[in-house]
Amino acid sequence: MAKEVVKKIKLEIQAGKATPAPPVGTVLGPAGINLQEFCTKFNDATKDKMGDVVPCEISIYEDRTFDFVLKTPPAGFLLKKFAKIQKGSSKGANQVVATISEADLRSIAEIKFPDLNAYTIEEAMNEIEGTARNMGIAVSGRTDKELQEQAKEALEEEKEMAKREAELEAMEEEAKTESSVDIPVIGEEEKEETEEESK
Repeated sequence: MAKEVVKKIKLEIQAGKATPAPPVGTVLGPAGINLQEFCTKFNDATKDKMGDVVPCEISIYEDRTFDFVLKTPPAGFLLKKFAKIQKGSSKGANQVVATISEADLRSIAEIKFPDLNAYTIEEAMNEIEGTARNMGIAVSGRTDKELQEQAKEALEEEKEMAKREAELEAMEEEAKTESSVDIPVIGEEEKEETEEESK
């Protein structure tokens, strides 16, 4: 009879570097499985992928034994690795931070293929290309010209916005200065004179 799965946990761990310390211990500790055993098995299974981040789906059974399935590294991680960058663009497609070749795109699509909802490598490449676009990574020959145009337009727009904001600030300053001009206060003497005249 098949054992009953009581819990499924997903983790992303550096290949060959799992230890019972956090974050692994923090997440798996409460599940009551043997942490050292998990780390040893995971590290053995991923030692050929050193340097990669490997998502792992762990099934925990009621008798506290476990199985795990290794997934392909996240698309974002692979894109950064191939583009040789630490992080993607903070402005998405409006800022190109790196360019990869179409061959790189194909390689990433081939690695990710088992975990994607794609029937062909071309479809997988299109999916990865979408992720790349959102990270500000252009694909030479496919999206580089379009993304650079978009980035240029975004930059122009940003400059225009900054210019408008500066103008607005200047107008606000001007308005403040005008409103704080001293309004002459009629002194007591002048007041008396004015009253005299009105009689």
